[in-house]
Amino acid sequence: MSEIDLYNLRPSRLVMYGTSWCPDSKRSKNILENHKIAFLNIDIGKDNNAYIFLNKLTSRVRVPTLIFPDGTILIEPSDDDLREKIGNS
Repeated sequence: MSEIDLYNLRPSRLVMYGTSWCPDSKRSKNILENHKIAFLNIDIGKDNNAYIFLNKLTSRVRVPTLIFPDGTILIEPSDDDLREKIGNS
């Protein structure tokens, strides 16, 4: 895992903050994997610093939150919004 991409608003690759138990996190993860999009998956349930970072970023913890290298942030995106962003609508 690249430390530079953690807790960064301009990561070098897509970073998804989510949890293993959240259905929306699972759904977004599946979309990214099915479209063969490389991403760093951070489970905020296992990484307290990620939880704190996300809480500050979103004013309350909302997952999944995806941060793209271009600085775009998607919070709890719909399937369509995520597919549009990754260019596979």
